[in-house]
Amino acid sequence: MSTPYQDRPLGTVITDAATAPYWAGTRDGVLKLRRCTACARPHWYPRPVCPFCSGDTEWVDAKGTGTIYSLSVTRRAGPIAYALAYVTLDEGVTMMSNLVDCDLDTLHIGQRVKVCFKPAEGGEMVPMFTPADR
Repeated sequence: MSTPYQDRPLGTVITDAATAPYWAGTRDGVLKLRRCTACARPHWYPRPVCPFCSGDTEWVDAKGTGTIYSLSVTRRAGPIAYALAYVTLDEGVTMMSNLVDCDLDTLHIGQRVKVCFKPAEGGEMVPMFTPADR
């Protein structure tokens, strides 16, 4: 039996000075990462100090494409089924997100995905992923 994605309500996003550039990017349809200015390695979760060499970091635009590393389709946590996944971006970092706008039963590890943005309460846009062939 095929399980299509249905929009689920998203709670209010909490922003602060450190995350404001990230959320400004999502409002513009851009996924942002932090990259070290010393060793040039990108990382997720964004933080001002590089987790690899303790160097300073800067915001950079991500391509917004990647591959499903791992996923779980949840059908019993509420009235709406959803997919939670780890997505490895083309930049090499892996982030947790939802997979949306697709048939949940056709998702698979290794599948190419692209970022899309869904509105949260309060108007912020939350990055999620959908199959790249859409």
